Amino acid sequence: MIHSLAESPLGPLTIVSHEGRLRAVYWPGHRGAPAPSALGERVEDALPAATRQLAEYFEGTRREFDLPLEAVGTPFQRTVWKALEGIGYGRTATYGELASAIGRPGAARAVGAATGRNPISIVIPCHRLVGASGSLTGYAGGVECKRFLLRLEGAEAIDPGTPRG
Repeated sequence: MIHSLAESPLGPLTIVSHEGRLRAVYWPGHRGAPAPSALGERVEDALPAATRQLAEYFEGTRREFDLPLEAVGTPFQRTVWKALEGIGYGRTATYGELASAIGRPGAARAVGAATGRNPISIVIPCHRLVGASGSLTGYAGGVECKRFLLRLEGAEAIDPGTPRG
C-alpha cells in the first residue's frame, strides 16, 4: 500500500492505493481511520486518477467516479457499499430505503453500521444517506463535511430536520 494527500475545500484528503486500486479516502480527523503508519509509504501522488477525479468533483465538473476500487470489508459491508454507488449525484436515500434495496428491509441499523465503516469516502457516496426524516446523521468526516458535499451536489436534504422532497 501507498498513500498521499490531496487538497480539498475541507482540508487534505488521504488517498490510499493498493496495486493501482483505490483502497481508501480519509478526511482530516476521519473517525476510525488507521494511523498513517498503517497506510504504507507516503508518496507524491498515490493514485493520480483519484486525485484528478476528486479535484473535478470538488470543482463541480464530475458527477461519477471511474476508478478501480478495493474496499476491504465483510461481505455485508461490501454489499451495502456497492448499493451506495447506486445513489445518484444530488440524490439522497434513507438507511431504510437502502436496506430494502439490498433485500434486508429490517436492517437499517446494520446498513448504518456498514456505512460508517465505508473506507472510500466521497467515491462510495455514503454522504448521500440521511435519516428517515431527511435529517443529516453521523458521517466519518463530520456532519459539516456531509452538509458541504450535499450542497455541492445540490441535494435536497441538507439540513437537520429538513423533510425529504
